[in-house]
Amino acid sequence: MIRHHNPGFSLEISNPTVLIGMFIGGVFPFLVASLTMSAVGTAAYDMIKEIRRQFKEIPGLLEGKAEPDTVRCVDIATRAALVRMLPPGLLAVLAPVVGGCGLGAEALGGMLGGALLGCVLLALTMANAGGAWDNAKKYIEKGNLGGKGSDTHKAAVVGDTVGDPFKDTSGPSMNILINVMAIVSLVIAPLL
Repeated sequence: MIRHHNPGFSLEISNPTVLIGMFIGGVFPFLVASLTMSAVGTAAYDMIKEIRRQFKEIPGLLEGKAEPDTVRCVDIATRAALVRMLPPGLLAVLAPVVGGCGLGAEALGGMLGGALLGCVLLALTMANAGGAWDNAKKYIEKGNLGGKGSDTHKAAVVGDTVGDPFKDTSGPSMNILINVMAIVSLVIAPLL
């Protein structure tokens, strides 16, 4: 087996190119998290608008005497999942290509390191915070701290509205982000 070794390549944090790559890579987890959170919020708002429209336009729906147009609601959710996840997906695929080809292999290595660190910390934070907000609402709904209908419950519902996408969408997307960035980096590595 022949091993190729490039003596000129090293990833040292004292190298400004590596450090620049780390700072750039550290931005991506936060950008992807914001894009996924916005996507969930926009999709939810579109769904609310559709449900309100159906309540207005379908006679007897509110009383349970008519069937809702569930196909339209599934279509909204499906389109949102496909269309609104394109920007984070493209970022995960294109960032290593642009970073590696534009700044070089050392910057790409630093970018992956920065993204990995940011992804791990953000994923842990989002999973724990989202779960805490979800459990806080459930705890209050069991009659604690004023129970359902109280101001505490209203605040917990707002917290859970943020917590659900944290733990179900943005947090898990960090794993996908770092995996896709690493795979794309491995694919383009021979070019660098």
